[in-house]
Amino acid sequence: MGLNWFLHLLAFSVFTSCLLVQFEGVRAAVGIPTSSLHINRVSDNSDLPDLYEASVLELQEGLDAGHFTSVDLVKAYFARIDEVNLKGPALRAVLEMNPSALEQAAALDAERRRSGKRSLLHGIPVLLKDNIATVASEGMNTTAGSFSLLGSVVPDDAGVVKRLRAAGAIILGKANLSEFAHFRGNLASGWSGRGGQNTNAYFPNADPCGSSSGSGVSASIGLAAVTLGTETDGSITCPTDHNNLAGIKPTVGLTSRAGVIPISEHQDTVGPIVRSVSDAAIVLSIIAGKDPNDNFTLSQPDPVPDYTQALNKRSLVGKRIGVPRQVFLDDTGLDPSVLAAFEEALDTIRGLGATVVDPADLPSAQEILDSNNETVVLDVDFKIQLNAWFEALLENPSGVRSLADLIAFDNTNPALEEPANFTSQSDFLEAEATTGMTAAYFQSLAFDKELGATRGIDAALQSFHLDALVLPAGGLTTVPAVPLGFYPDNVTIGSAGPLTVYPAPGVPFGLSFLGTAYSEFDLIGFAYAYEQKTMTRLARKAFPDAIPKTQLKDVVDR
Repeated sequence: MGLNWFLHLLAFSVFTSCLLVQFEGVRAAVGIPTSSLHINRVSDNSDLPDLYEASVLELQEGLDAGHFTSVDLVKAYFARIDEVNLKGPALRAVLEMNPSALEQAAALDAERRRSGKRSLLHGIPVLLKDNIATVASEGMNTTAGSFSLLGSVVPDDAGVVKRLRAAGAIILGKANLSEFAHFRGNLASGWSGRGGQNTNAYFPNADPCGSSSGSGVSASIGLAAVTLGTETDGSITCPTDHNNLAGIKPTVGLTSRAGVIPISEHQDTVGPIVRSVSDAAIVLSIIAGKDPNDNFTLSQPDPVPDYTQALNKRSLVGKRIGVPRQVFLDDTGLDPSVLAAFEEALDTIRGLGATVVDPADLPSAQEILDSNNETVVLDVDFKIQLNAWFEALLENPSGVRSLADLIAFDNTNPALEEPANFTSQSDFLEAEATTGMTAAYFQSLAFDKELGATRGIDAALQSFHLDALVLPAGGLTTVPAVPLGFYPDNVTIGSAGPLTVYPAPGVPFGLSFLGTAYSEFDLIGFAYAYEQKTMTRLARKAFPDAIPKTQLKDVVDR
């Protein structure tokens, strides 16, 4: 197992819409208000953006021009969710919708007319993974997918939510997830007690990958313009990989984790899951930054970059990109189609002006494969920090106030939390058995850093004089990968749980650029250059029944 809090990773989908060519040379400064714009409704709706692919900038253009409003956007996204979430293919990607969203949208429309937009996210609907807190007075829950937290009252919005609200974003709702961010037990990705089994939109009942599964599926088919996920170990990068998307797993400490139901303060991070590198850059520019409620953020460099300035098609020219072969070739589970696509990707990277250093292995690669240090750290952190979460709640109707209470709650409510095939609480039990921050804990924590950074990523970058590393999907989740292609139609369908399959025909797989801490700006540039060259997202859509039919014109016409 590996060390994602030291593996600063950009996870980006190479499945990119041709609409993204407009992003080169983005000049709008994220977070800076624009001049006042008078909004007039237009009668010709033939050019309204397709919500399956619509980018943040494309939506902003339409909002500024008065072709539609944020109220229209919210209504359209609500209708799209209604079509496919519990009806039709029953993707179960969204847990609940925000009853205050239309009111927020109307207020932001009025503000746009009066004084212009606050940022590039002004009036843009955002879905949050259901471990990211929102104040209960807004009308939504924060539960990590568990009935044990239904109706609980958090003390405040999460730090990233405060930044979204300040930027003028609309909180559209909460996305389903692997319960407690996939730290409950041996359960299928995308399942939670409250949400049931979330499934992929690219093949019926395919694995969406977790834990940010609902965020990934929602972004993949345009149930929201923007989604946020969280990652401890693969939970942004894997849903991005499986769902034809762009995502960024930020350096731990770049985005606040205050108000996020925790696994580990040493590994948890919050990042965007969207459809293009450009949208990811816009969102990261807004949610990144220091937060006095998360002391890990206080050591990040100042100021937060405008990551949209990294969007340059020539970003790979003259760069050295390494291939840590040992990490993924030692994993025999990779399908030949993934390896073939990866070799093509390396040729593309060379064609974009980079030198590919192959192999460029991590000195600690085998030790990462064998190490159990991550588990030691996560178990201890989870118990301490989850207990603190429960204690900080202003109310919790279930009466659960600790991890021990949570285990008992699940056992007492099997119909809700332990249906057939979903009974495991092995992670909970292992964490509850820990005895705090012992000498073994601190030794494991230090060894994690050594394996992941000192003799891992940083060592490879330094010894081979590299600007970044690149990996295919399907290797270790702790050195994550993101979309690169699609499984062929004749791939052997495998089981991914009692209700899901993987691999499966047409399901995406992917590519990752990764580097040292706080190198997001450079990695975004590399990802953008590759994305714009390949534009693979349009090569394949979700299966027909999983594609919502409602478009903006349907709402505007009414």
